[in-house]
Amino acid sequence: MRWSGQSVTDAAPGLFGMTGLVRSVRTPEFAGMTFHEVLAKSALNRVPAQSAMPFEWTVNPYRGCSHACVYCFARNTHTYLDLDAGKDFDSQVVVKINVAEVLRAEVSKPKWSRQPVALGTNTDPYQRAEGRYQLMPGIIEALSDSRTPFSILTKGTLLRRDLGMLVSAADRVPVHLAMSIAVYDDELQQQVEPGTPTTAARLATVRAAADAGFDVDVFMMPVLPYLTDTVDHLDRAFASIKEAGAASVTYGALHLRPGAREWFLQWIDREHPELSARYRAMYRSSSYAPEAYRRWLKERVSVIKKRHGFGGRPGFERMRAAPALELAAQPTLF
Repeated sequence: MRWSGQSVTDAAPGLFGMTGLVRSVRTPEFAGMTFHEVLAKSALNRVPAQSAMPFEWTVNPYRGCSHACVYCFARNTHTYLDLDAGKDFDSQVVVKINVAEVLRAEVSKPKWSRQPVALGTNTDPYQRAEGRYQLMPGIIEALSDSRTPFSILTKGTLLRRDLGMLVSAADRVPVHLAMSIAVYDDELQQQVEPGTPTTAARLATVRAAADAGFDVDVFMMPVLPYLTDTVDHLDRAFASIKEAGAASVTYGALHLRPGAREWFLQWIDREHPELSARYRAMYRSSSYAPEAYRRWLKERVSVIKKRHGFGGRPGFERMRAAPALELAAQPTLF
């Protein structure tokens, strides 16, 4: 792969001794970012047996994410590389350049039982760099050719590039698609998710996938207390999701794990200081929003979702057949 104007840099300290590190690259097309290209030894990750996740295997072609969502639950995973959970997570992205080849070898083994594989459980497989590295087509082909069911969760509109492949794959194996769209206020969306496509662009991607024959889930996660939990915002969200042709919605209150907690609260202090005390009180003793708040949110959402014709639990049932994403925030599915 050739990038115009690229330069090879010294790797970050925590990555310099990483087995499989090929090079670290910067390019003017991704100002302020460094991509650490590695040769992965494995592609499939087994989810711990004690996990409540509705899937057992994941594939993550990237670590770190240019979407820079201030609330991202995966931020703390960057500290395993001696990088920080804040700016480094947004700007130091590890790219497993051989992930498709390694995955194909793994799912071709006789012992592989073709259990569903989830993509997008840690960092986004369709973040901006995917436009350059083009790892997902090989991943889709490897899973489809091996008759392995799979699911994709993304905020990336680049999913549309691969819709034709996904349609073909769905003729062979169960394929589940989910689009993460949490914020339906343009100004706020750009504040909390500065590296993501707009809400409108993601809704258009939902429509494209639905028109291609997929029952698309929208993950309206996280709901931000005092910012996106108003009746007006939630009503606008459900109306937009319905118009886009989504089959179901998953929602859940903000969940602040270590790493994400510190980064998010810094953002609150800077952008919404009037809410600082409230947020610290809510998340003082737990990563989860208080149970009373979650009950209140469920009651509010239940009324609005019925108004827009969402009922039953189709998203949950499809995820059991072909799982889709990490349910880190104890979401409600409907």
